[in-house]
Amino acid sequence: MKIAVLDLQQDVMDELEFDPSVNDADIGVCASDGIVTLSGHVARYDERYAAERAALRVAGVQGVANEITVRIPGVDQKTDEEIATAAINALLWDVTIPKNRIKVTVTDGRLTLTGNVDWHSQRYAAERNVRNLHGLRSVINQVTIMPKLSATIVMDRIQSALRRSAEVDAGNINVSVNGSTLTLTGTVRTWAERTDAGWAAWSAPGVAFVENQISVTG
Repeated sequence: MKIAVLDLQQDVMDELEFDPSVNDADIGVCASDGIVTLSGHVARYDERYAAERAALRVAGVQGVANEITVRIPGVDQKTDEEIATAAINALLWDVTIPKNRIKVTVTDGRLTLTGNVDWHSQRYAAERNVRNLHGLRSVINQVTIMPKLSATIVMDRIQSALRRSAEVDAGNINVSVNGSTLTLTGTVRTWAERTDAGWAAWSAPGVAFVENQISVTG
């Protein structure tokens, strides 16, 4: 059933207010045809990210346009060198991230990660570890994943992972592989199921990019 625009807008606003990691006082919400636009400003980049994730959790949300800006208070201002140093240390402290394979560049508070890893979980961990640094305005994750497996093996592993997930009906999801790019198509009932299917796809080594084209019917 299609959710009314005003109801969807209010649901997202309620979810933002409920999330303790988001200060929703200066965040605006608009909704149209299942697309939610977030506007306004926050004091930290990780709040901007958390607001986007909160909106995506709401039933009926098909996509989010995140136009929230980061306005860093004077007490939290950091130089690019300080942010880069903190990011490098954060990556070193995580034993799951391979050493000396990820590089950090910071320009005007905007941090870019480059390099290569073996698994998507390592690529995600790198971004997660730098996301909450003080003085950060944005994160661009350009870390690539080195392919390891053949297309046939990747497809088998993805389909097995989907079948094991109690939250996802694998029978309605199709998997195709082109080189190291994996595409998911089909239908699920909620955005959460769509997200779970995407994570299952990323769980296979050698997958460099996932195109999640699954439709949400709920």
